Amino acid sequence: MRRRAALKNLGGLLAAPAVHVGAAAPAEQPVLRIAHLTDIHLKNDLGAPAKFTRCLHHVQQQTPKVQLIMNGGDVVFDMNKENLGAIDDQWKLMKSVLKAECSLPMVYCLGNHDIWWHENTKGQATYGKQYAMQQLELAKPYYSFSRSGWKFIVLDSVHLDVDATWYIGKLGDEQFAWLENELRTTPATTPVLVMSHIPILTAVLMIQDDVVNRWEMLGGDMHTDTAKIINLFYKHPNVKLCLSGHLHLRDKVVYNNVTYLCNGAVSGAWWKGNLRETAPGYGVLDLYADGRFTESYVNY
Repeated sequence: MRRRAALKNLGGLLAAPAVHVGAAAPAEQPVLRIAHLTDIHLKNDLGAPAKFTRCLHHVQQQTPKVQLIMNGGDVVFDMNKENLGAIDDQWKLMKSVLKAECSLPMVYCLGNHDIWWHENTKGQATYGKQYAMQQLELAKPYYSFSRSGWKFIVLDSVHLDVDATWYIGKLGDEQFAWLENELRTTPATTPVLVMSHIPILTAVLMIQDDVVNRWEMLGGDMHTDTAKIINLFYKHPNVKLCLSGHLHLRDKVVYNNVTYLCNGAVSGAWWKGNLRETAPGYGVLDLYADGRFTESYVNY
């Protein structure tokens, strides 16, 4: 894959939870349990609907109960490789599966595969992000909300490159100014969780085959404005956690006391098993009132 480019009986393993920054396990109860599902890439092929249904059942069988699902984008398989009829079918399938198999609230961010970049007639409503936003009932591609004492910021990390031929990871001036204001107006005692589709910071880009003397890091694989965002977060120590997906690989980087957690894909290697050493799965996170959290990755 080019990168610029009633519940049923269930199996699966739950990894031991990893506690934020080596802290002792919190004695008090968490204020919120969330699941992070990303890169579902749903279409009616490769057994994807049945496997996604199994994943949703697995999430809802968690103990303690998951209270919120954060969907990290790439909801459908690929709007850029399908005609309009196939695209409509993918979104209808997603809505049908969720209505029948999921009772949990879900919030979304846009992934690169949710956006139809290359339609020749760019005046069509399907071009760009508007069509996906309508499907997901999003008024804007980036937004914030508060729940259980935490502030959640959902970013729009996918934008056309300067030559308008492909996408890169960035915020842009308008969204960055909005993010600055969101953090400035959030009380310093309120912990903040940020979700983007493309990772703000990740280490897995160095896992490449046949590297001779240098690594190639493309602008579509990680935010190109990483340094700018990290500098902003440094001014706001209540930013605790950044969730992402996109790479279908699981890694965790802690920098300046912010945890950058890239979870593996629900679809794994696009519904064809593991991608390298990362199995198809989702993240489970317990959030605590003081900004601590525990997290684990679940192979459903």
